[in-house]
Amino acid sequence: MAVVKLNPEPQHAIVFAGSSIFYFWTTLAEDMAPLPVINQAFGGARMHSVLNAMDKLIVPYNPRIIVYYCGSNDINDGADSQELVSGFEKFVSTVKDRLPETLIYFVSINKAPQKMDKWEVIDESNQKIKEWCEKTDSLCFIDINPSFLINGQPLTELFLEDGLHFKPEAYLEFTKIIKPFIEKGWGQLNEH
Repeated sequence: MAVVKLNPEPQHAIVFAGSSIFYFWTTLAEDMAPLPVINQAFGGARMHSVLNAMDKLIVPYNPRIIVYYCGSNDINDGADSQELVSGFEKFVSTVKDRLPETLIYFVSINKAPQKMDKWEVIDESNQKIKEWCEKTDSLCFIDINPSFLINGQPLTELFLEDGLHFKPEAYLEFTKIIKPFIEKGWGQLNEH
């Protein structure tokens, strides 16, 4: 397991939580500046492990926004779309219980080359979670997949040799896609 910060500063910031896709985003603070972000993702995370670590890694920061990427490792373990939706629902329910004002942004499970045989599960999971987010005020779905596919095939040059994790330049795309959503949400939260 990767080293994560356990010093709950700054308070009321934006916490990025989940698995290695976020953990390896080493330029996150610079890419999201001037937004106050904390990267609490860790390698190998599954939905249940993020949930179990929530009281240590997320709640002490009292984040205004949580940006969540998880599910890839669950799929590798054989989880189906219903298990993934259920895992995210448990996460949301726990956040709402402890941090009722916090917004949650679900970043779509990525259609990595290494998972091509599981893309159907990824598509089903993303679609179900997207539909739920669209009808729930405090949730937002961010689809990163269109930027990493061309003619339905993954842009392999943006992936590491493992066909799962991203090269550093791929995080420029992440920034282009994710930052506008967070800036909008952050702006709305700070109007009040």
